[in-house]
Formats: sequence, C-alpha cells, structure tokens
Amino acid sequence: MMKKAFQKESASVFRYFEKICAIPHGSGNMELLSDYCVQFAQENDLQVICDKAKNVVIYKPGTTGYENADPIILQGHLDMVCQKKEDAAIDFATDGIETYTDGDFIKARGTTLGADDGIAISMIMAVLASRDLPHPPIEAVFTTDEEIGMIGAKELDCSVLKGRKMINIDSEEADILTVSCAGGSDFKLFLPIDKTVVHGTKISLEINDLKGGHSGVDIDKCRINADILAGRILNYAKNAADFNIIRINGGSKGNAIPFCCKAELVAEDAESFINIMENYISVVKNEISDREKNCSIRLTAEETGDFEVLKTAARDKLLYILLTTPNGIVDMSTVIDGLVETSLNLGILMTQSDGIVMQYALRSNKASALTFLEDRLTAFASYNGCNSETSCRYEPWEFKKDSPLQKLYVGAFCERFGHEPQIAAIHAGLECAVFTQKIEGLDCISIGPNMFDVHTVNERLSISSVKETFELLCDILERCK
Repeated sequence: MMKKAFQKESASVFRYFEKICAIPHGSGNMELLSDYCVQFAQENDLQVICDKAKNVVIYKPGTTGYENADPIILQGHLDMVCQKKEDAAIDFATDGIETYTDGDFIKARGTTLGADDGIAISMIMAVLASRDLPHPPIEAVFTTDEEIGMIGAKELDCSVLKGRKMINIDSEEADILTVSCAGGSDFKLFLPIDKTVVHGTKISLEINDLKGGHSGVDIDKCRINADILAGRILNYAKNAADFNIIRINGGSKGNAIPFCCKAELVAEDAESFINIMENYISVVKNEISDREKNCSIRLTAEETGDFEVLKTAARDKLLYILLTTPNGIVDMSTVIDGLVETSLNLGILMTQSDGIVMQYALRSNKASALTFLEDRLTAFASYNGCNSETSCRYEPWEFKKDSPLQKLYVGAFCERFGHEPQIAAIHAGLECAVFTQKIEGLDCISIGPNMFDVHTVNERLSISSVKETFELLCDILERCK
C-alpha cells in the first residue's frame, strides 16, 4: 500500500514543480507564487497564514494515529536565482521557466531552473495534498527572498510555529545530511566616477560561457570570475595601449559566480588595440583552459564617434580595485577536512551614471571571521575612495550534538540505502541558521535531491534522486510519532 502511495505522491511532486516553474518567482517577485501557495491551501481545506513579507505557513493535522504527535516543520524558500543566457527570450518578471527532460534530468532552456528551491515546495505540497501518507501534524513554512539575504525567514513571526523539529529541504546532494552552515552578509562598494568626452572607435570586450556557479558550494572549484577576469585583461590593456572605458557590467546576483562580463571601450586606433589585446587574450584562454574550456572572449570594433567615458583617474582606480580585490577562498577549516571556512564572491559589477557598484557575498562558518572580513573590505573600500555598506547579515548555523532528528534520519537512510549518509557542514547559507536563532531548542536538518550547477544556466535536477529523497522524507514523517 505504501509503495503505491509513494509512486502516486512522487508523480504529484513533479506536477507541482511544473506549476511552480510556470509562475515567475525570482527574488523580490514573490507575490504570484505566494498567492498560488495560499490558493493551494484553500483548495485542500488547510489552514494558512500569509504575512506582510509574503511568507506562507500551511498547517495540516496529523493523520490517524498521529493526532497527538509533536508537529514537525517542513521548510523551503519560494524565490529562485534568475540567470539567463544572453540570447534567452525571457522576462523573469512576467515569464515562467521553460523546462524539458533530458534523460534523468530536468533542465531549463537558456535559464536557471529554480530547482533551488522549487523542488522543496513541490515535495512539501505533495505531502500536504496526500490522503494516504501517514504523518504527524505538519507546519509547512514557505519563505521569501532567501537568495538575497534570507529576508522572509528573518521577518517571519515564529510564534505561529509550535514545532521544535524542522526539516529544511534546500540541500543539493542526496547522500549528504547537512547539519551546519555558514553565516553571511552582503557587501556593497561604490566607486564615484567623473566622466569626459573623447573621440574614437567603440570596442566591445565580451567574456561569455564561463562555468559560473553558486558562490558558496562552488567557491572551492577554482572557477573563473568573469568580473575579475575582465579587470585582469583591461589592466594589461592599460599598460599596452591607449583606451577609455564607457561602461563595464558583469554578473547579476551577488551569490552567483559571474559567468559573463561586458565592457564597452573607446580607442583612437581600434585595429592596433585589438591586435595587441588578442595576443594577450590567447595567452589567458590557454592558461585557464583546463578550468574553463568553453570560455569565449571577443573584441569587436563598432561605430566611430564621440563617447562619454570614465576619466583616466577613475579608470585607473577601477582597474586597481579589480586587480587587487579579495575574492574567493580566504580560509579553510582546520577542524573539518575540505570545508571552506571563509570566502567572498564579487557577484555584481555595474556601471551607473555616477559610479561603479561592486557587490560581494561574504560567507564564514565563524561569526568572528565574518566580521573580520567585513572590516577588511570596509578598509579596502575606504583606502580606494569608495563608499561601502554591509547588509543582510545572518549568523552561522552551528552543529548540534545529540540531535534526535539526525539520528532518526540516519537510521531511516541506512535502512533504505544500506549505508550511512555523509554528515556535513557546508559553506553556504541555509535558513536553518535563522530559525535556530529565532526558535529556542529547535532541532533541524537539511536534505535535498541531487542537483547540479545551481545558480547557473546549466542547472539540472535528477528525477530519480527526487523520487528517492521524497520517499525518504515520507519515511521520516511516518517515524515521527
């Protein structure tokens, strides 16, 4: 009976995921998906709360035999990181994600998929809608704007939750049980600029098709940051040829490693400039080819005319900052082998009318190390004549010894798969960090199916792993009497 129930509800997971993908739900654009979750609750005769931050909490009573069991919190976030290929015809504010199946994977056409964390919402909805799965009382918590600072989780009034056990479904490897995560913050640097007008030929420098990736879980994979690479190339150009900068833009999310960057330049002798630079670009591409085999770097001469550009002093200051900025791994853990302890990622480089904005995602599994990194960047910005601000800070989620929920999960995992899961801390942010600060005595774990290249246009979700993870989740719920 339970096997048939698993098969039935596993199929509903993918139906809900398809519906979620059809609804625009990038960070800051949560209204429609929040409304859908409320509608879902009402259609299933479930109590629901939607707060000012558009967080949604849905309550389902325990099934027969579980009526008096302690409630358990199932939690995921509603927003996704919106990244797209340059030629992708999509407006994330109004359009859904176009998905397709490729073997065992669900993928998106030219964009991020949003399996982080749409698949969690889908799994939880399947449990809430089921009439066959045994479970204790459930408090389903769907939070907003996790990807831009866990804003929804921070604003949620946790007095509406009675549960003291929580399963967060925002991890990306099915064989790993996550029990601790990094804290983090956003750091914004603003370089004021002066401009002047010069005559010459416009040249575009375009860097494309780097791997990119998640600024937490992929920071140790030695992937090239497109913004840093553009700074390197232009710094060489400064010493080899005459040119000016009109604008430079790379990356769109602080918590994603930029996979593309575009600079618009002006040179008096475009042909000479391109010839000089193409030799250097060939050297750079050869150097990084073992890590970024698909990297494309193009220089293209365009129209001739008068252009507003950064003054030389502003150009040189920008290139100095890009050349010397801290980026990537800062420290490795001396306690947990292979764990990045502290890092930062330059995720956004953007030219505005009056200045250059550089936005970083900072992470550390130690609160004091995160503070030190913020202090370092503040000093770096001040020395270079930049304004700066730190925002969206959250504390690390610390490992809890003797966790009953961990033991329950490990036991169920072993029975199902014949081996223990890997128990790990991760160098990425999870909302467990916020909830453990806000709910005294909370015991929580984070799980999830296999997904790859999250926060990039190559994101893909394993179908078979979703089924296995969902069945394991149902098994855990059945044991929570």
